Amino acid sequence: MRGVRGVRWRRVASQIGRSIAVWAVSTLTMLVLAALLPDFRLQSADGDSVTRIAVTAACGAGAFGVLSAVVWPLLVRLLLLVPALVLGLLVFFLNGSLLLLALRVNPSGRGEAAPETAVVVAAVMSAVASATGAALAVRDDETYRRRLHRLAARRRRSDPPCPTTPGLLLVQLDGVGHDVLKAAVRKGVMPTVAGWLEPGDGIRPTGDDVPRPTHRLTPWRTDWSSQTGASQLGILHGSTFDVPAFRWYEKDRGEVMVCNRPTSAAELQRRAMRHTGDGGLLTVDGASRGNLFSGGAGEQALVLSIAARRRGRENRSRAGYFAYFSDPANAVRTALSFVAEVVREIGQSTRARLRGQRPRVSRGGLYPLVRAFATVVERDVVLAAVMGDMLAGRTAVYADLVAYDEVAHHSGPCGRDAEQVLRRLDRALALLQRVAEHAPRPYRIVVLSDHGQSPGETFRSRYGLTLGDLVRAGCGLHVPRRAEGTHSGAEARAAVRAALRRPVEEKGEQQRPVRRSEPIVLASGNLGLVSFPDVPHRMTKEEIDARHPALLTTLANHPGIGFLLVRSAEHDGVVLGAHGAEIPLAGLDDQPGPLARFGPGAADAVRRTHSFPHTADIMVNSAYDPADGEVLAFEEQIGSHGGLGGAQSHPFLLSPLELSAPVDGVKELTGAEQVHQVLRRWLGELDGPQVPLTADTGTDGTGTDDTDTDDSGTDGTEDERAA
Repeated sequence: MRGVRGVRWRRVASQIGRSIAVWAVSTLTMLVLAALLPDFRLQSADGDSVTRIAVTAACGAGAFGVLSAVVWPLLVRLLLLVPALVLGLLVFFLNGSLLLLALRVNPSGRGEAAPETAVVVAAVMSAVASATGAALAVRDDETYRRRLHRLAARRRRSDPPCPTTPGLLLVQLDGVGHDVLKAAVRKGVMPTVAGWLEPGDGIRPTGDDVPRPTHRLTPWRTDWSSQTGASQLGILHGSTFDVPAFRWYEKDRGEVMVCNRPTSAAELQRRAMRHTGDGGLLTVDGASRGNLFSGGAGEQALVLSIAARRRGRENRSRAGYFAYFSDPANAVRTALSFVAEVVREIGQSTRARLRGQRPRVSRGGLYPLVRAFATVVERDVVLAAVMGDMLAGRTAVYADLVAYDEVAHHSGPCGRDAEQVLRRLDRALALLQRVAEHAPRPYRIVVLSDHGQSPGETFRSRYGLTLGDLVRAGCGLHVPRRAEGTHSGAEARAAVRAALRRPVEEKGEQQRPVRRSEPIVLASGNLGLVSFPDVPHRMTKEEIDARHPALLTTLANHPGIGFLLVRSAEHDGVVLGAHGAEIPLAGLDDQPGPLARFGPGAADAVRRTHSFPHTADIMVNSAYDPADGEVLAFEEQIGSHGGLGGAQSHPFLLSPLELSAPVDGVKELTGAEQVHQVLRRWLGELDGPQVPLTADTGTDGTGTDDTDTDDSGTDGTEDERAA
């Protein structure tokens, strides 16, 4: 008993010592700021002694610390309905208000600061206090362990004890391709992942001092629509049916579907659940964090498919914001990191412009703020929520970290900017690995991606016109003046006049307006979709030729286009290529034609998309160069995904060796639906003996429909250990 009391007293003394140390550093920081900032003073107008000024600083620092600990969580809870980006910017001003209040209640009555100066002082003091506390905690592993267990104690008290069987943590590194991950490991960019992998195969060095591997790396292949909407819907809900692209037009509803639009995401999730008859991968004690879809999880934060619904008990998509921003140190650190990321993006884009880097796209406007939100705010909030889930012992957690995908779109998938993001993602994985060691149950950590990214300049930068301009020109419609003068635009107009047997266009002659409804042209990376909204059904090749005789020829023969998919009255479906290539879908295996350069599986992917009810009248895939892996994006992106061609179709699955192999070594893991089946199988294995089972990607381990809807809280402060 005496020994237990001694340990308890030592813990109390250690905690008091750390608090005094943080207080002392905060006091010193306040004194330094008072000396540097003219609008911030800690003495009366007549002057005070050094002792009096020090006491004033100590009282002010103490009052600010108490207010931050007591008042800040209440302020964040009141501001939960404020958009997350706005809340991140308000952090500075709210913290400055707390400092002004601390100076006002200071017993000495000496402190005074201008409002704008108070914002700066509060931010610096919070950052210094956070750094000091983190440094002391890092030096005390026992303190770190106790903090994790204290957070774990917040889990649902009414539930039975946490199961001893392992849980499954699924971390999606959005947009990181299989080859990009391997290259990052070889270059030492991702040491945590390197420590998990088997040596050899050119990924890790071999030798006696190399740690024993814990994970295996498996590539898989996406469907034609190589983008998050299709892949994540398939992974979480087991169906990618009728998702032909990231955005497409549905004639029966007269609506453009966009995967990252809340209403569209909710509709896609409903369709997938209706198609499979199942709630999703996470229906049993699951949590969905930062995803487009819920996966049937009872715990959801930053999930797009529920963002359009009225807020209620079952709709807590922003609960993760409170869990993270309720700690003022977290809030200030994230806000400072947000500003630093904005500055970093401006510097990187300026350097690329001054160096004349090619390819390059515009990175101005709001993009620096969008990038900072994706790479800082969303990362921090998602990690905090995942840590809370692990410490609460949840059975299955799926989280999406979107930072790499956002940066690679604008900076390129293999550049230095993207590598810096991969380093930070690796540190995030290291943090989650450490947290797993203190969770109330063991966890199997699976890291996967939903697609890769293919490099290449944009279609517009190479040819001077967009896909929409080319389609309009091929239809004989008016095109913007900038596109009329291009070689592609002139060829399209000439093809139209030849198809209609019109004489050569004289200089200055104006095209006649066409009264028919104009086509809708949408882009999803290097995949384009052309729909004619006034025709209620999917048009056939014969109907398109009768209406616009030069359109299909213009598109198929353009050097920036790889192939077209259209419906055919004669052959059901055909692939069109340059020089009159026209191959029925049934004959693609024997004669791939323009699909040959897109590699194995391209024909199956095209045939499957052709079977979807909402496939566009004309599906357009850009050209692809196998020599350098480049495609031509129909959007303004130099790293793109969404169609066929290159690394975008080859994501990865990094799984623990305790789980059965995803495939048996002969089969290829193809499509997100098969990945879903693998994850189902692994969840079933975790419920039973931990013996690897024989791989069978066709197994359907459908779970039960028990759904937990209780919250678990975490302040997420341990994220500082990965910074």
